[in-house]
Amino acid sequence: MIERPTTEEYAAFYEGYIRLVPEGDVIELLEKQANTVQALLSSLTEEQGDYRYAEGKWSVKEVIGHLVDNERIMSNRLLRIARGDVTPHPGYDQDVLMQSHPFDTYTLTDLSEEYAAVRRSTILMLRHLTPETWLRKGIVSDNTASARSIAFVLVGHELHHLSVLRDRYSVDLKL
Repeated sequence: MIERPTTEEYAAFYEGYIRLVPEGDVIELLEKQANTVQALLSSLTEEQGDYRYAEGKWSVKEVIGHLVDNERIMSNRLLRIARGDVTPHPGYDQDVLMQSHPFDTYTLTDLSEEYAAVRRSTILMLRHLTPETWLRKGIVSDNTASARSIAFVLVGHELHHLSVLRDRYSVDLKL
């Protein structure tokens, strides 16, 4: 089991996400989340997928699309750091990504398939990391980040957004 990262392994910005991660194996937590999101997406109607709890807020589909985008970016960072690439990783602007991609035109089935493929890819990569590669560090947005901290951020970031879906969108989730 991969131990929780220390505060020296990630930027203070990520503390809130990492704090949300329960005890347990990070890969198993990612698998559990995948099952939760798949169950959620299969339970919604297209109309529910288009729901926004307030004007200017993302739709349910856009929240899931954001999770997909974030996972692609974070797992790429994790891969490169774990494999010893010391090239610094810039930040990204989630709002720019959302404005330039029409997740609302996706069907829930399309989103489900894309989410599942991205999450499966991440899990397969993580299963083959060696103990020393989990501890490798790189630079993300001008801050130190270890491979394992990024995996924990993935879990915590998704937990954050699933809680938002439950609390603000009234989506029935068992977290």
